[in-house]
Amino acid sequence: MQTMKDILNRMLNHEELTREETKDILIGITKSEFPNEQITALLTALQMRGITVDELLGFRDGILETGVPVPLDCDRYIDVVGTGGDRKNTFNISTTSCFVIAGAGYKVAKHGNYAATSTSGASNVIANHGVTFTDDIDKLNRCINECGIVYLHAQLFANAMKFVGPIRKALQFPTCFNLLGPIVNPSKPQCQLLGVANLDQMRLYNNVYQKIGIDYGIVNSIDGYDEISLTGDFKVTTNNYERIFKPSDLGFGITKPEELRAGADEKEAKEIFDNLLANTALPAQKNVVLANAAFGIQVLEKGKKDIEECVEIARESIDSGRALATFKKFVELNS
Repeated sequence: MQTMKDILNRMLNHEELTREETKDILIGITKSEFPNEQITALLTALQMRGITVDELLGFRDGILETGVPVPLDCDRYIDVVGTGGDRKNTFNISTTSCFVIAGAGYKVAKHGNYAATSTSGASNVIANHGVTFTDDIDKLNRCINECGIVYLHAQLFANAMKFVGPIRKALQFPTCFNLLGPIVNPSKPQCQLLGVANLDQMRLYNNVYQKIGIDYGIVNSIDGYDEISLTGDFKVTTNNYERIFKPSDLGFGITKPEELRAGADEKEAKEIFDNLLANTALPAQKNVVLANAAFGIQVLEKGKKDIEECVEIARESIDSGRALATFKKFVELNS
């Protein structure tokens, strides 16, 4: 293997690294083979140049290889996740959408973590209901089989992340590791709905998903939300199509940004989440969850159902109480 000095010299010459090389680097980081200064230089150089698809996939390969695998005995399931970092501080849209999808009878393996830039991340809102996170494979399988959804708290699985945590914190700008969260679900789902904050990220992940070979949907609200916000037009790219939608295409009105805010603290974020599943939330909040859940359902259905039908499947999950019942069962199994 090349030394890190060789790698850094190549980076200074604007050369690209191979998938195998970045995988080896990641594994080397977990073995403490490189001083922090060299890792800092590498991450800075990649951020300035922009990471390639193969470089990102190599880091993904390394994280999955050095992490804890989660073999789920279930054929087809989805993860719904955002890249984060859009600085919009929205309520837990992806997490709520996951329980709506599971309430509709589909399988979900949600991968998440504590909040980085918002009031409440997926792990915050779930932990605030008394849930204990686990990496026990038998318990995880029981959960997805009995209530249709399992939650994978990232810190229990991606061992490599703790080696770069202090460096990422010290750098105080996003690095390629911010892009890895959505693609290192340790159960390797066959379906994913991903929200991105800009169209550059949409192009990057579109190429990543094509190489991984899964069914996917990537969504971006044109005004900068990393999910379908219904505050204006939004773009969706899937295995089957690329299209810009208006909220009215799904039968929804325009949402005001303040209707999407998570609130001042975790307690307020939890209340919004609870109200959504209990069908007592603001209509605009419910519509946003329905829109995101609907595109997740469409990915699971391999694009064979039109989006209007998928919206109605999601709506039935909330209106019938099945989304709430799914969440209650989930809490019961994980407390």
